Amino acid sequence: MTSQLTTRLIQACRWGFIGLLAVGYAALSHLTATSTTHALLGALVAVTPMLALSFLLAWRSVRRARMLALWLAVCTLLYGGKDWLIAHYNWIFLLEHAGTYFMLCATFGLSLRHGETPMISRFAHIVHGGMSTALIRYTRSATWAWTLYFGGIAGMSVLLFWLAPVNVWSAFAYLLGIPLLLLMFVGEYAARCYLLPAAERAGPLESIRAYRKASAEDSARPRSQP
Repeated sequence: MTSQLTTRLIQACRWGFIGLLAVGYAALSHLTATSTTHALLGALVAVTPMLALSFLLAWRSVRRARMLALWLAVCTLLYGGKDWLIAHYNWIFLLEHAGTYFMLCATFGLSLRHGETPMISRFAHIVHGGMSTALIRYTRSATWAWTLYFGGIAGMSVLLFWLAPVNVWSAFAYLLGIPLLLLMFVGEYAARCYLLPAAERAGPLESIRAYRKASAEDSARPRSQP
């Protein structure tokens, strides 16, 4: 019992830290994007997530040395173009925000193709093993809902960046981003509770663990060598 409590406490602290990090970065990004004075700090805030993610992917690549060398080359190019980055880093913010949601929209949407397993169905299979007809039907509909959500957020981000003042776009992207995502999770879970029996429901944390396991399985698949 003590070990289980310790494990849950560690998990709660981990998720709390991740949540605080996400909120802190969103607030810093909003302040930077709406600043009237463009400085090197703004450019660093804009490019750091992409550089961190690309470094992680390079480190996990089967061609680690080559990909890390490419990562260093990209960093060098960015440093060489730092003056442009400082003057236009809001475009980097847009690329990160809208690009991430477009990528998620494409990932979930492509899983709805004929012959593919819908993304939420993959998560449910990891959690439950076997799947009933009702669960298969629900998870396909849920995959559609998440696809439309991601696509809608990406499209609205581009539209606001194009038509509205930058402070309006930044408020939508960074101040409303996490609340909207939580609202989507709550709405989808409420629909799950209404449409599915208790035995076939998975909580948000179980869904996140299933997503991480599915991502790990994709990364572990052997890749063909050139």
